[in-house]
Amino acid sequence: MSSASPPLPQTKRMPVIGIVGGIGSGKSAVARWVAEHANVIVLNADELGHDALRDGGVKAALLQRFGDSIFGPEGEIVRSALAKLVFGPTTEHQQARRDLEQIVHPEIGRRISAGIEAAIRENRAAVLVDAAVLLEAGWRDKCDLVVYVETDDAVRLARVQQNRGWNLPELQRREASQWSAAQKRQQADLIVTNDTDLVLAGQQLLTALKQYGLVNLDARE
Repeated sequence: MSSASPPLPQTKRMPVIGIVGGIGSGKSAVARWVAEHANVIVLNADELGHDALRDGGVKAALLQRFGDSIFGPEGEIVRSALAKLVFGPTTEHQQARRDLEQIVHPEIGRRISAGIEAAIRENRAAVLVDAAVLLEAGWRDKCDLVVYVETDDAVRLARVQQNRGWNLPELQRREASQWSAAQKRQQADLIVTNDTDLVLAGQQLLTALKQYGLVNLDARE
C-alpha cells in the first residue's frame, strides 16, 4: 500500500473506487465486506455482464457474430457455449473474444455509469466497481482510485477448484484473456492482501478508503 495518500481529483460528484485482482483473489468478497461496513454500493461488472447478455441489441449483435449455437431454447445466451468460443489459445479464440468485448463492454460501461448515478441519488458515500477487466475495458477513467486485491496463486487455485470446479489449465485458460497479475498490480493505486482472512482484507481496504477521505468509518447510514 502506498505510504502517502495523494489528493483525489475533484471532478466527480462521488468517489468511485475500482477493485481488480486475479481470478479467485476474492475481490468480490472484499468489496461486499466493505459495503456491509460503510455507506458504499458495489457494482459487480460480472453481474452487469449477465444483465447485458439479456439486452436485445446485444443479443442481436452476438447472433450476427456467433450464430445461433450460443442460444438456448428460450432465446437466452448460453454462457458456457459462448465461453468455449472465446476462451482459448488460438487466434480464432482471441479474435472471438475481442469481438465479444466490443459488443458487450460498452453496454456494461453504460450500466456502470447508470449505477454511479443511482448511487448519487441514494446519497451513498462511494461506489466500488468490482471488475476483473476494469483496466482492459477502459473503465479506469470512471474511477478515482484503483485497488488491487493480491492473493497467492496457490490460494486462488484452491478457491476456484472448490467454488467453480476448475483445474489449473482451466484457470490459466481464463486468465489468458486478462492482463497479467503484474500488469494489474503495477496499474493499481494501492494493494490489499487477501490470502487467508477476509475480515482483515476488508479492514485493510476500509481503512485505506478512510485515509483517502472517501468514506467515514464511523457511519453505516
